[in-house]
Amino acid sequence: MNNPSILYPVFALAAWTGLVLLLIPFVRIRAVKRREIRGADFKVGESAAVPDAVRIPNRNYMNLLELPVLFYVVCLLCYVATPPSPTMICLAWTYVALRVVHSVVHLTYNHVIHRLVLFAVSNGVLTVLWVLAATRLVR
Repeated sequence: MNNPSILYPVFALAAWTGLVLLLIPFVRIRAVKRREIRGADFKVGESAAVPDAVRIPNRNYMNLLELPVLFYVVCLLCYVATPPSPTMICLAWTYVALRVVHSVVHLTYNHVIHRLVLFAVSNGVLTVLWVLAATRLVR
């Protein structure tokens, strides 16, 4: 039987992505109620009138749907094709933690250098995870 431990970080990141998705209508509706923007400002995306505080959750959500797709693929590949090592499971959890912290930075004080470092390190972890998966499959 395949080891489902590699899937738990997948569920965790998917859950986090869902929480960020729920944040989007919350900040948009709040901004409309405060008359900071109008509903029409979202008719074809986000108009220039939409303040950054309203744009950022949507941008963060998009970030969580871009590179993490490769994370989902490698974890599913490990589950289906090769038993994941404890190192791979640890790397998967590390990736999730880094992405969550990246989101928290982005959604709160939004320091670009902090975000960049977290993004770069998470991508390094993802790359190592792919290399380990590839080497296990080749063996």
